[in-house]
Amino acid sequence: MISLTGEYALRAMVYLAKNRKDWPISGPRIAEGANIPSKYLSSILADLVRAGLLTGTRGKSGGFQITRPIEGIRLAEILRPFEPVNFFRQTCPFGNDVCSDVDPCGAHERWKGVKAAFERFVAETTLESVASKKKRKSLAS
Repeated sequence: MISLTGEYALRAMVYLAKNRKDWPISGPRIAEGANIPSKYLSSILADLVRAGLLTGTRGKSGGFQITRPIEGIRLAEILRPFEPVNFFRQTCPFGNDVCSDVDPCGAHERWKGVKAAFERFVAETTLESVASKKKRKSLAS
């Protein structure tokens, strides 16, 4: 449901959130720490700067840091610059030209639930919650 670029953006932001004490952090260090190809990461970091989520400084002691408190940054904000404008309103992934409540495909009702759950997850989940090392209760508990 998330593009590779979106996944890398999430990884980079989580890495920065986990390593706040070391800010600013260089692009190569983020790439290595988050396991992202460095050439690919540079454009992602530039997009995150343009989106206002990061600041970047040049020079020997330069690097990147997050602009706002991580408890106020939702995953949807991180993904927005990298996913299509209609990301949450994608065409039918099962190949139907038309798929709606009026003219549904065979998986429409179940897929609609999956999409709604994903939308809620990225809208409600903060960067802090995914970067935190605290253990959470599992759903099975």
